Amino acid sequence: MTTPRVLHVLDHSIPLHSGYTFRTQSILREQRRLGWETFHLTSPKHLEPKGLEEDVDGLHFFRTPLAPRSGPRLPGLGEIALMRSLEQRLLEVAQQVRPNVLHAHSPVLDAIPALRVGRRLGIPVVYEVRAFWEDAAVDHGTTTEGSLRYRLTRRLETHALRNADHVFTICEGLRGDIVARGIPARKVTVIPNAVDIDAFDIGGEPDQALKARLGLAGCDVVGFIGSFYAYEGLDLLLQSLPAILAQRPGVRVLLVGGGPQDAALKAQARSLGLADKVVFTGRVPHKDVQRYYDLVDVLAYPRHSMRLTELVTPLKPLEAMAQGRLLVASDVGGHKELIRHNETGMLFKAGSPEALAQAVLQMLGQRGRWPQLRRAGREFVELERNWRVSVGHYRKVYEALCQRA
Repeated sequence: MTTPRVLHVLDHSIPLHSGYTFRTQSILREQRRLGWETFHLTSPKHLEPKGLEEDVDGLHFFRTPLAPRSGPRLPGLGEIALMRSLEQRLLEVAQQVRPNVLHAHSPVLDAIPALRVGRRLGIPVVYEVRAFWEDAAVDHGTTTEGSLRYRLTRRLETHALRNADHVFTICEGLRGDIVARGIPARKVTVIPNAVDIDAFDIGGEPDQALKARLGLAGCDVVGFIGSFYAYEGLDLLLQSLPAILAQRPGVRVLLVGGGPQDAALKAQARSLGLADKVVFTGRVPHKDVQRYYDLVDVLAYPRHSMRLTELVTPLKPLEAMAQGRLLVASDVGGHKELIRHNETGMLFKAGSPEALAQAVLQMLGQRGRWPQLRRAGREFVELERNWRVSVGHYRKVYEALCQRA
């Protein structure tokens, strides 16, 4: 049996920190544990690379420089320049490492160069969809759903799906959308989001000094730790807080992180008269994140309902369950694939601050069930959502493509 030699084409990678880079790192390490050879190339969107090649945490990365920009560009020309730079660099790296599979990861800007190089060199290409580029563009405000740019982007995505030798994706929501575009179901395999169980310990006792310094001593803490994007629904969490405080005045909200919504959330807290009830820590060093998790009694994931959140499963709830954390989450499709209501967490109606307040109050009022909920969440990730099980789903596809190549 031919050993897979896989050249992964990535948007960005460690040492940058994001859900994207952590998923990639876990996949690569598990594939290497299986004895597969992996090589790794990032696009020009990987910021501040240290040269054309770089070693990070035991992984070797090839980097792609972006061609110098001369003057303003018309819309779309920047993306074309990016794909051309990536295609040229991918051709060089592929000729050097001689893979038997090209594995392009979202966005589609990575898939198109991979398809062109694969066709030129006769190497099979798989495309892994973590989210659709057109939906990400809507969320970041660079286009609107149904616009010409949106339709063209969607068409480009569908073109890549049709021309790839196989398609991987991270959840059933995305798989259903891909199949609905006319892609044969047999050509689409789900590689579920998962966690490295060994990397997560059951949550510890809170650091009382840190808790006091943040003004949380003696309080019930509802928290969120991550990036402040609009789709995360943190505005809904603040809207729900007055109703929570009416029944439990000792509750405080802890928001750890930062992002595009940071200023808007602080302004919202002030306008609601809640500035002294909401603690914004800003971003904290990665090594200290666990200390802040330990301060939280109930984690909140109040994502708004939109195509992105209905289709895509996030990593954060899985990481929370791996640590035996308590959580409440909106009932968007991405959450419903991960969280079993009243078994591993609590789901509430998306977009409803009243439902969110009720879920938080119910969770805080059921302390007797907390050990059971913690155990159930941990067991779920141990048995079903660990990377060894998840990455095993690549095997049959890789082996079939290696034989063909």
